[in-house]
Amino acid sequence: MPATTPSSPATRDTRAIERIRTLALVGQSAAGKTSLAEALLHKAGAIGAPGSLERGTTVSDYDPMERRAQHSLNTALMHLEHRGTRIHLLDTPGYPDFVGQSMTALEVVETAAVVINAATGIEMMSARMMEWARERGLDRMVIVNKIDAQGVDLAALLAQIRETFGRECLPLNLPAAGGAKVVDCFFNTEGQSDFGSVAEAHRALVEQVVEVDPAFVDRYLNDGDVDPKELHAPLEQALREGHLIPVCFVSARTGAGVAELLDVIELLLPNPTEGNPPQFYKGEGEAARELHADPDPAKHVIAHVFKVTVDPYVGRMGIFRIHQGTVTRDSQLYIGDGRKPFKVGHLFMLRGKEHVEVPCGVPGDICAVAKVDDIHFDAVLHDAAEDDHLHLKPLPFPVPVHGLAIEPKRRGDEQRMWEILTKLVDEDPCLKVEHVAVTNETVVYGLGELHLRTLLERMTEVYKCEVNTRAPRIAYRETITAPAEGHHRHKKQSGGAGQFGEVFLKVEPLARGAGFEFVDQVKGGTIPTQFIPAVEKGIRQALDAGVVAGYPVGDLRVIVYDGKSHSVDSKDIAFATAGRKAFVDAVMKARPIVLEPIVKVEITAPGGAMGDITGDLSAKRGQVSGARNLAGGSVVVNGQVPLSELAGYQARLNGMTGGQGRYTLALSHYEAVPPAVQSQLAAQFKPREDD
Repeated sequence: MPATTPSSPATRDTRAIERIRTLALVGQSAAGKTSLAEALLHKAGAIGAPGSLERGTTVSDYDPMERRAQHSLNTALMHLEHRGTRIHLLDTPGYPDFVGQSMTALEVVETAAVVINAATGIEMMSARMMEWARERGLDRMVIVNKIDAQGVDLAALLAQIRETFGRECLPLNLPAAGGAKVVDCFFNTEGQSDFGSVAEAHRALVEQVVEVDPAFVDRYLNDGDVDPKELHAPLEQALREGHLIPVCFVSARTGAGVAELLDVIELLLPNPTEGNPPQFYKGEGEAARELHADPDPAKHVIAHVFKVTVDPYVGRMGIFRIHQGTVTRDSQLYIGDGRKPFKVGHLFMLRGKEHVEVPCGVPGDICAVAKVDDIHFDAVLHDAAEDDHLHLKPLPFPVPVHGLAIEPKRRGDEQRMWEILTKLVDEDPCLKVEHVAVTNETVVYGLGELHLRTLLERMTEVYKCEVNTRAPRIAYRETITAPAEGHHRHKKQSGGAGQFGEVFLKVEPLARGAGFEFVDQVKGGTIPTQFIPAVEKGIRQALDAGVVAGYPVGDLRVIVYDGKSHSVDSKDIAFATAGRKAFVDAVMKARPIVLEPIVKVEITAPGGAMGDITGDLSAKRGQVSGARNLAGGSVVVNGQVPLSELAGYQARLNGMTGGQGRYTLALSHYEAVPPAVQSQLAAQFKPREDD
């Protein structure tokens, strides 16, 4: 069935917008989100038959790597129509390594549907997505999938959902006939389910909804019931305020509950004029002020780019949610505070890899434009000059800490490799690439081993760029712990003009983080003024090259106070060499130490693994500073640990948590390494040969 597309005048009023729904399927991997999306598309007539993960024929997992892995790596967009309502459906990855893709989907929908596997119950990603959706003020619902699985206790699972996510989780429908079908509990006032009476579930729903409206409370108390068809306004309020989190039961495999879920989406979930709209801000920092985007198709355009894809053949595509105004073919749109607009040549709605061209999009629609080089993630598109400097509240993406040093296999491909990495980072807000000057490495950071392995496979398969990888070097530093003096006379005679320069200097330790300070206290011209910059240059060369173990030296003051020169043989190179060697001489007398980075670590894991995690941190020279419990039996452990002890930590954490643990890092400070480590690092250091 072809997609229904916004088509000129008839869709430019709010009635068209009220027939739009946006829904993100989020939750743990293997919950069946992709299969559920296939079932919904098929039931709505958008596809002829549901695809299969095993055969690689699903609409959303169309990427060859996804087909091979048989799970989602990217958020896929689909749209379908059900009884005149256009539903934008986002199928998100469930692996923690790709959580950035799932989080961006929360930016563009009114409703987050947390899909739970009936056989495995509530898992960590389900709890995380529920919490993030709550923090963003989204309407939330729970979809229990695979209700036909053998041995499942759905009543116990519902009790677990209510205990974990709150008593406001109430079933809109209940399984019946052993999970072969479901029965509605919102509009139905009688009947039987596998859990017992439908009437009891109906009464609990109505009581929960009317609580938000005193007028309906009075009617309910006086009349004993309220027609559910009259409860639209209080229902939407209850959803907006999180006073109701509906629970629906389905089996994507058998189709049980799929038609009923489509009805729930159409009849009960919010449209773009309802729900809690995202908050835009105009300006930066403390000067930023709130700006409300009005879902009015007649106003000027405000749209948010939440996803960017870069294809070697199609080029750059920006995918955006329209929050205000109407975008048409030939619209002139600005990107952020850019002064040069681009013209919308073709406007698309996506259904997996299929690009359906549409004449226009209205508030609530999720559209795409291709071949716009300047478009980027998190950009705001607009058609009015006064809307520059607009932005949304940033998402709290987890910090990518799993790093790999990367270099091309073929010499000369460094620039091409960097360009490819930049494109891949543009697509994923949880990837980061940087050149680390201290270690002279290009390092790419992700959320885990699978995240980076997927990136490397894309580089090889899509961009034909082969690379070598290794663990990044630790960015150690060097400093001194006592004052000392240094001296060097550089004298070189080789037949022609000679070289002469003599430098006396002192070094003094400074506070951590103070950096380097150079002081010229030479009196009487013992070192001519024109040679002082050369002395400083030589000292800075030694600072960069390291003295003890080959790492940058800092947090010290160097005072040059005396020296000698020669009227003929003194020149810049002589004083640079003398300054460098005098500095090395002083540092070696000043009780030098090697400093290592100490990082703050925050680990999220099942509560049962807390003992193993804290014991492992202690064994790795770490310190635990605190812990707190989360919903769903998870725990967050905070501590500090040397960065060098975290090599391969995700693998260790997986072993302790059954693959459910995640961690984030942030630099805390630098501390001296143990003497044994310093001796080992010093033994590996090969100082530069003297001239």
